[in-house]
Amino acid sequence: MTKQLSDKVYAITGGSQGFGLAIARSLVAQGARVGLLSRDPVAAQEAVTSIGHNQSLAVKLDIGDPSAIPQALATVKRHFGQLNGLINNAGVARPNTVEKLIVDEVLLQLNTNFLGAVFCCQAAIPLLRGSDNPRIINISSASAHHYDEMSHLSIYAATKAALERFSRDLSTELQVDGIGVTCIRPGNAWTNFANGWDEEALQAGVSAWKETGSYMRIGMETAQLGEAVVFALAQPAGVAVDLLEIRPNKRLQK
Repeated sequence: MTKQLSDKVYAITGGSQGFGLAIARSLVAQGARVGLLSRDPVAAQEAVTSIGHNQSLAVKLDIGDPSAIPQALATVKRHFGQLNGLINNAGVARPNTVEKLIVDEVLLQLNTNFLGAVFCCQAAIPLLRGSDNPRIINISSASAHHYDEMSHLSIYAATKAALERFSRDLSTELQVDGIGVTCIRPGNAWTNFANGWDEEALQAGVSAWKETGSYMRIGMETAQLGEAVVFALAQPAGVAVDLLEIRPNKRLQK
């Protein structure tokens, strides 16, 4: 158990599944407590049941609705009596070529992946100020910088690149408050991230992706992102991991 995280409280967006749930499990294993912010209340409650009701709390939140964010974060702090960090993990992607982009899908990705994270940071700052070793972690994606990731995700990658650039200014602004800011850039791991994708658009993206190289990188588990988050949060006050990239490092022929 990491002593620095014991009894700390962290709010995790998209916390009911995938990377978010893996992050929650890793934090709870280190003695922390977590608020799972999710637009799917059923999945969030199931996650709480699996993690433990004393260590976790489910809070319904669609971060595409900025007006709902302050109350959701305040609920986590009120329930546990403190808030030490925010992990902006919620993300959504819809594959398509630029020519065939659908307006609603573009806005969904922009509002969830970038603007939602921005407004979560804004709402979290006054709640974190003055707490013990406060932190904000923004989860980016290897798609923002690597061309061998999934193809036809231009909007998703662009929103994650924007989040990284935003994180740089956020870090500078919050140094005076002692709030550390970290951007973590994970590669692919097996999750249900592709749920809801249009099958035809998905297949087109896979076909284009196969042309980017002869092999894919595999071998990463969701729990390893959780461990990366623990590493960043456990840094001593006054020290922050600015950017951390973690990707699979095994080859598999496409």
